[in-house]
Amino acid sequence: MNLDHVFKKTNKRTSPDGSKKPQVPEGLLCKCSKCGRTLLVEEIRQNYYVCPKCKGYFRVKAYERIRRLADEGTFAEWDKELTGGNPMEFEGYEEKLAATRLKSRLNEAVVTGKCQIGGCETVLGVMDGRFLMASMGEAVGEKITRAVERATKERLPVILFTCSGGARMQEGITSLMQMAKTSAALKRHSNAGLLYVSVLTDPTTGGVTASFAMEGDIILAEPGALIGFAGPRVIEQTIRQKLPKGFQRSEFLLEHGFVDRIVERHELKEVLQDILRMHEIHDSNTTKPGSVESNVLVPQKEEKREKVPYQKIGVWDRVLRSRDKNRPVGSDYIEILFDSFYEFHGDRIFGDDPAVMAGIACFQGKPVTVIAQEKGKNTKDNVVHHFGMCSPEGYRKALRLMKQAEKFQRPIICLADTPGAFCGLEAEERGQGEAIARNIYEMSDLKVPILTIVIGEGGSGGALAVATSNEVWILENSIYSILSPEGFASILWKDSKRAKQAAEVMKLTARDLKKAGIVEQVFPEPEKFSKENLSQVIGPMKRKIRKFLDTYGKLTGEELSSHRYERFRKM
Repeated sequence: MNLDHVFKKTNKRTSPDGSKKPQVPEGLLCKCSKCGRTLLVEEIRQNYYVCPKCKGYFRVKAYERIRRLADEGTFAEWDKELTGGNPMEFEGYEEKLAATRLKSRLNEAVVTGKCQIGGCETVLGVMDGRFLMASMGEAVGEKITRAVERATKERLPVILFTCSGGARMQEGITSLMQMAKTSAALKRHSNAGLLYVSVLTDPTTGGVTASFAMEGDIILAEPGALIGFAGPRVIEQTIRQKLPKGFQRSEFLLEHGFVDRIVERHELKEVLQDILRMHEIHDSNTTKPGSVESNVLVPQKEEKREKVPYQKIGVWDRVLRSRDKNRPVGSDYIEILFDSFYEFHGDRIFGDDPAVMAGIACFQGKPVTVIAQEKGKNTKDNVVHHFGMCSPEGYRKALRLMKQAEKFQRPIICLADTPGAFCGLEAEERGQGEAIARNIYEMSDLKVPILTIVIGEGGSGGALAVATSNEVWILENSIYSILSPEGFASILWKDSKRAKQAAEVMKLTARDLKKAGIVEQVFPEPEKFSKENLSQVIGPMKRKIRKFLDTYGKLTGEELSSHRYERFRKM
């Protein structure tokens, strides 16, 4: 929806006395193309260009978006006068550009510059659909590339708001080359360890989608935005089929793993400044891997452990407690352990797995990446989260965010709670074994500290895929085993009913695991453990996590990797 489309027709009907009715001033009213309501333009402006009736989003001009995002008086525009040529000598193109510049009051389809958002300095680029549908020609590619190059030189993050019909046809192959040019600049920016946030608005299609729009470390989207490579009309004409409702909208992309988060327009500035602050805090407070000279590969002294009573209950009872429906789950720990948690979604390949809750957060002011296997809090939740049984896309989402953590030198904290990886036809088709193997393989060599806490069930490779860590901790009534007792009994004795007997011989309790050197810490639990008394566990856990981050934060990237290698080498 575009606010330029205002009612321009005057009311020519006359009153009974022959006089003309009052005319509606041009630009006073506009019509929502989603619900059809006639609205006051000023009402739309005050509501950040969102229809107050149906919540549909109007498209926003570049300078208006910048005005609302950037701290007042901080935006300095770059390359304002830069324009492109007519590489194909396309007839009428230069005249069309001139007319578009006159009408839009823009020299090109993107505005770039530097500003502050919430006090955090960043490079900002905003595309404007009024200029030839924000198609990407030579000038658009050049402006974005120059902005990214300057950001790399000045060590600044980049935020790009995309809105485009794709490549600019009138510039032919030159337009196509802008996809490679902008991508190459962003790759260098990424190699420098710098943050790039892409914000997808309506519409983002074609060559822009297939280049810088989808290359963000973090990809946000506005609700209901059309996002895709080929447009819906082209697809329908090609395959001769009617597309499903909501196809290629931002919610569709979130479900299919290509967008981290959908953000309402009114909360966008707050979300962006939180993300910028987390990375700014990190850059100023965290030691870069490889920058500390140290011969210490393992913490030399272990603090004196408090003696806590160990509940004298049977092994099978501990198994049952690890599965108890009232037991706190991953999201409960995240809520209490961390500040400013932002959940991100998707593996950028196939989908988003609700059995893995992952994102970035602050732990006592320090940015961390959090990966939690999530079972859900009730029966309905359990079904939604697949009872914590992760699919290949869940492990790939976890690994994507772990690699991102390595880039920004953020410690990784994992919360393991799964009966095992999801087993089924679709999981095998999408490479369940490969996904688990890839996580273990990559985690073994990550150059940041990794801590895993087993908070419930630690089932088989499904748990190990988030537990190839520098240390693994466990709660008193959690378990960690080669597979479930039922599966163990079924394989060895051909009788799953002997699960209780299997649990006795599997050495899966916290005490057994500590004795075998599989885990480093055991946390006592209340007698009847639930979210209501979770704070009794969280208090000691916070102190241990702080010590872990302080200790392992002093090691270089190579030392962290070597420590992890030696830890498993001894087993």
